[in-house]
Amino acid sequence: MQQTAKVSIIIPTLNEAENILGAIASTQSGKNIEVIVVDGGSCDDTIKIAQSLGAKVISSPPGRAMQMNAGATVASGEVLLFLHADTRLPVDFDVLICAALQQPGVVAGAFDLQIDNSAFGLRLVELGVKLRSRFFQMPYGDQGIFFNSRNLPKIGNFPALPIMEDFELIRRLNSLGRIVIINTPVVTSARRWLQKGIVKTTLLNQIIVLAYLFGVSPARIRSWYRREKFKHN
Repeated sequence: MQQTAKVSIIIPTLNEAENILGAIASTQSGKNIEVIVVDGGSCDDTIKIAQSLGAKVISSPPGRAMQMNAGATVASGEVLLFLHADTRLPVDFDVLICAALQQPGVVAGAFDLQIDNSAFGLRLVELGVKLRSRFFQMPYGDQGIFFNSRNLPKIGNFPALPIMEDFELIRRLNSLGRIVIINTPVVTSARRWLQKGIVKTTLLNQIIVLAYLFGVSPARIRSWYRREKFKHN
């Protein structure tokens, strides 16, 4: 793959007016890119802001898996990059991605994670993410997962799950080859850790993964997660 490969950046959104400007602005260092915002029914200014920044905006039923699949369907790039709306890319991300995908045996990749809050506990979270990503080849969606678009049919798109869609996608990509982690981090919002607390959020995330691995249905896991989320709103 040449470093001039076109990168399609797909951003699923739902009421992300506070974050979408930063996410799209971080893509502007890319040289051969398209930005596709897939909105799941926002009632704030998410769509207006995205359009004002030149992004292509399409609509989809809400649900991150459905939204990302909808974005992939209209993407024209050789590389697909899935970016959360509260995450910002590093400078020259496109060059880093294309170089990573040129490595022998590599089918996909993601970035290291930096959380935009100075709390010491979040440095431990970042370290845990670094170790998990490298030793188990299991980056999560907030790390900016990317892969060659020709691999999407091989893995059957994003699984139509209400939660854990990124986890299952990475498991499928792992069956095709190696997943590389770029040392340069994306920067993501600390909001979900601060909302429930760093320790509780980290423990909840691990319980969710274990429950999924032990066969608990994604719908039931999602109901647990939503109950915890709304308990703290």
